[in-house]
Amino acid sequence: MDNKSDATFSVKYGPKDILDKSFKNKVRGYDPDEVDEFLDGIIRDYESFTAEIDRLNEENNRLFSRVDELTKQLNVSKNVATATPQAPSGNVTNYDILKRLSNLERHVFGSKLSDGGNSTQSHNNGGGIDQY
Repeated sequence: MDNKSDATFSVKYGPKDILDKSFKNKVRGYDPDEVDEFLDGIIRDYESFTAEIDRLNEENNRLFSRVDELTKQLNVSKNVATATPQAPSGNVTNYDILKRLSNLERHVFGSKLSDGGNSTQSHNNGGGIDQY
C-alpha cells in the first residue's frame, strides 16, 4: 500500500540552494549583510519545515501500519465469531438443565448419592448409567 499522498508538490529552492546563491553587487543595491541575514532565517525555516514533514511522514506510515494491523485483527475476530457455534435456542428451560445436571451427578457419583456411599457400582443399573 502506498501511504504517500497523491498530491505532489515541488520545491524550487532548498536550503542548500538558498545558502549557495550569490547576488551581483550594484552601487545602489541592498545591503548584502542584511540580505544574507534574511536568507539565513529562510534557510532555518526550510530546515524546520523539512524536519516536520519527515516526522509527519514517519508518523503517517506508522499509523497506516497500525490501521492495517487492526484491520487484520478485526477480520480474524469476525471470522472466529462466525465460525463459533451460537448458544442453543431459548427452548431449553431450567427444568431441562436441572434434569441433565441430576443425570450427570448420578453418572459421576453413582449410587453413593442414594445410600450414603456404602454401595458399589455393581448395584447400579448395570454399570452406573441411569436411563430415562
